[in-house]
Amino acid sequence: SGKITPELDTTELLISEERYDSLPSKWVARKYGTKDKKKLVLTFDDGPDPLYTPQILDILSRENVPAAFFLVGINAENNIPIVKRIYREGHEIGNHTFTHPNIAMVSRKRAIIEMDATRLLIEAITGHSTVLFRAPYNADFEPQKAEELIPVAIAREKNYLDIGESIDPLDWEPGTPADSIVARVIARKQSMTDQNLSGNIILLHDAGGDSRAATVEALPRIIHYFKERGYTFTTIADLLSKKKEDLMPSVPKGSGYYLLQLNYILAMSAYLGSHLLTSVFIVFIILSLFRILSMAVMASKQHRWEKKYGLKPFWKPDGRDAPLVSIIVPAYNEEVNAVSSLENLLRTDYPNFEIIFVDDGSKDGTFKKVQQAFEGNTKIRVFTKTNGGKASALNFGIQLSEADYVICIDADTKLLSDAASKMMMHFGEVQYHNGKKVGAVAGNVKVGNTVNLLTRWQSIEYISSQNFDRKAFAFVNAITVVPGAIGAFRKKAIEEAGGFATDTLAEDCDLTIRMLRCDYIIENENSAIAMTEAPETVKMFIKQRFRWSFGVLQTFWKNRDMLFSMKNKSLGWIALPNILLFQYIIPSVIPLADFFMLVGLLTGNAARIGTYYLVFMAVDLAVAVLAFSFEKENPAKLVWLIPQRLVWRWLMWYVLFKSFRRAIKGELQHWGVIKRTGNVKEIPALQQV
Repeated sequence: SGKITPELDTTELLISEERYDSLPSKWVARKYGTKDKKKLVLTFDDGPDPLYTPQILDILSRENVPAAFFLVGINAENNIPIVKRIYREGHEIGNHTFTHPNIAMVSRKRAIIEMDATRLLIEAITGHSTVLFRAPYNADFEPQKAEELIPVAIAREKNYLDIGESIDPLDWEPGTPADSIVARVIARKQSMTDQNLSGNIILLHDAGGDSRAATVEALPRIIHYFKERGYTFTTIADLLSKKKEDLMPSVPKGSGYYLLQLNYILAMSAYLGSHLLTSVFIVFIILSLFRILSMAVMASKQHRWEKKYGLKPFWKPDGRDAPLVSIIVPAYNEEVNAVSSLENLLRTDYPNFEIIFVDDGSKDGTFKKVQQAFEGNTKIRVFTKTNGGKASALNFGIQLSEADYVICIDADTKLLSDAASKMMMHFGEVQYHNGKKVGAVAGNVKVGNTVNLLTRWQSIEYISSQNFDRKAFAFVNAITVVPGAIGAFRKKAIEEAGGFATDTLAEDCDLTIRMLRCDYIIENENSAIAMTEAPETVKMFIKQRFRWSFGVLQTFWKNRDMLFSMKNKSLGWIALPNILLFQYIIPSVIPLADFFMLVGLLTGNAARIGTYYLVFMAVDLAVAVLAFSFEKENPAKLVWLIPQRLVWRWLMWYVLFKSFRRAIKGELQHWGVIKRTGNVKEIPALQQV
């Protein structure tokens, strides 16, 4: 309040004059400290920083100098061990708000929450509270403007001492060299001395910018300069003639103490969890990049190898000596596609083949339509059986075959006319097999119904992932799936491996792995092309991929004994680890990276995160371009690659979650029915393209 002295006119009994002895003021600021000009206090704002704060602590320890660290809560939460080290090594800790806002520019409620949250965190980590506070952006030791005084007033209401500074070298300014920081500290201290003022507190920063390397470099030079001139580096408590315990009192034990311990456990769990997750992401990113590059190298070598050895028919040009091949076509509720697929198969240029069509107890008109369409055709034999699943239908057809070789395809698939011939070339006896026999040959499956965005994405995946992977793994005999849509088999190898199993949903993967265990060669024929009908709706897509994912998981579990086995190094050290790591473990975690990328973009880490994603996507795109070049596909399709990668991970994450859940519950799963549309393009048009 101000003070006014009035003068009274006793005659009129009126106030005739008034004198202002002191004007009213909104603020009264009281300053504490020492007048000892030879005492200095080093203070550091905005930390802790995982890189620079430990370096500063090392220097302070080496020079035996105390300091005060004004912590930003969010940084303290992310660097709990450093906060512990600051307190353990005898330094003072102050409150610098939780997110570093301008206290004068935010609401009073927000300001108090910022202070309280940081104080609670400091108490939880160290077991000690703090009365030291420094407002971001306003640390002048003689505040005069409202924006400088508002933080002081709010801090005082919360029983804080606002710690100002008198020597600010502006080390936070970008590009400021260490020489300038040292020179400014010396000059400003000298200016205070010349004005007969006590300037005791030096303001530096251990975080808050792109780099604090200059501050770290300047610190020992500042310490040495003033020590050599008789100055003493001390604490804020000493300036106030107090003890450290007065400024950082122990948290009293009581009901609130145990709540604080719970808060510490939560904070530490969040810290360990975030760092563990970050470490996992880094490891997975490195592994994924390594896999992508390794696959590119192996696929390139396989491509050159195929060009060098260029397989040729081992039968006569007129078809003599061409072994009989049975093309097995299992079907369940495929009335939309079955007839057109069989008509397409009749156009194959392989000279000696038969078609065995097996209807697996369809509930629609599949069997009737096929039987009527091909009645009297000597090339096609049509059978029906009780429903038992795809594996049982394939085994049924193989048992009916008298051929030494079989080709298994899906009823919705259309083969190019030369596909069978190109796969059969691999069964000729050649030198580079080192005495081993080819047990199976995987064909190249492409999407034949690119009618919407989902099918376009699947088309990219078939080319840049599934087919590309098979090409790469063929180089080391580690192909784990001869696709059900198109695959050629030596019948003896099927029998030796035990036939198609009915206890998994991925009978093609299961049989392929058992053939590898029997020491057969599994080869790939990129030019043997089958056009398949991909699911056109998300519901059907998830249904199909769940079936695949759950089936491969079953197959992996059946063959887990071969993981890291020396009996078959390609299977034990390449194929099975690839399934475990890159089909289940990493895909189940990596989608979270997209979430944290979004969080990072919203919290100021856009540059660093953006750089990682650009590098990762550039490598991914380069490999996709390579895969497309191998198959002479139009690279313009890759315009959908980035949205495909982002959305795909979440769709597959959902599929994996369903698979893990089903596996943990121990429930069985049946094949189910995928709704067909018959939108696969006609083969003549495809051949022309």
